[in-house]
Amino acid sequence: MPSQAEYQTRPNFSVGAGVPAVANSPKAQRITALDFTKGALVLIMILYHWINYFIGPNWEYYRYLRFLTPSFIFVTGFMVSHIYLSKYKAADPRLPKRLITRGLKLLAIFLLLNLARTYIVPMLGTGVVSQSLLDPANLFVVFVSGNVPIVGGKLVSFSILLPISYLLILSGVLMLPHRVFRYSFHVVCALLLVSALALEFTGMDSPNLDLLTIGMLGVLSGFLPIDKINDAVRHPFLLALAYAGYVAAITVWNVPFILQLIGVPLSLMVIYLIGIIGDDSGRIWGEFILLGKYSLFGYISQIAILQILAAAFRHTEPGIGVLILSFLAAFALTILSVEIVDRLRARVRAMDSLYKLVFA
Repeated sequence: MPSQAEYQTRPNFSVGAGVPAVANSPKAQRITALDFTKGALVLIMILYHWINYFIGPNWEYYRYLRFLTPSFIFVTGFMVSHIYLSKYKAADPRLPKRLITRGLKLLAIFLLLNLARTYIVPMLGTGVVSQSLLDPANLFVVFVSGNVPIVGGKLVSFSILLPISYLLILSGVLMLPHRVFRYSFHVVCALLLVSALALEFTGMDSPNLDLLTIGMLGVLSGFLPIDKINDAVRHPFLLALAYAGYVAAITVWNVPFILQLIGVPLSLMVIYLIGIIGDDSGRIWGEFILLGKYSLFGYISQIAILQILAAAFRHTEPGIGVLILSFLAAFALTILSVEIVDRLRARVRAMDSLYKLVFA
């Protein structure tokens, strides 16, 4: 999940031996529609997590929100190729170092948040059973397969951070062969895709592998010029027709991996189209864009806020009033937390430095 950064359109490169040369334009423009897309994902994710805390993980309509988690890693992959390779040459040694460092930082954040959760959640009294992340029996489930059981207590929170960290580390490593072989990412993506489909066919699917594969597809999509991407989404009728077909398919067959491969980019195209045609100077659009810049912080803060709200409402008589109040509170507090951090960064240098240390 990307941090606040300078999102740029991909400049034209002259390519020799698979190595991008210096960009023609020294300064590119922000992709505000991408910021909007990320901000929209953060807000829809509040609904996703709120349902988990206040209705339950077995809600029958969850399938229609299943595109959310893989969408974050797809966008991260898109940024690896479309943004980072616009700022650095593929041969620049800073590029793999930056990607690997960021991946390791996200891995550390995932570990620290879940270790803290092991001790803090029971004190909040949410009723959620916390299992030890470092229990040997849980290490393979969490860090390799990703088949984390729901029954018996939630094993980890902030789970998307783990495959995103894997994607960034893998992308950093692949930048080395990419210097001489421009299709390195394509080959690895094909191998991941075949492996994921084979595991699903045998009934031994791995959510971590599925998400990593979707992230790598995002990397491949980021090699496309932004003009071609914009042209592809500017067909609202065809897009609506395709999305209706996807919704019909998951209504019948739920959301197997093969439909996720279709649904994730399709859902992102719909949101991105709204971001293109919207007024990015308006107040509401500005909130979406701000949330997009702080998508990682917004993701983490909403989970913390919902855990506190779940504890606060645990002994309250359940009803429509509690559901509405808790959802609106989660929605408002997540936006407020991002606003506060943004303003503190602008006014307090130490806060800005701390934010960059953790999230940038």
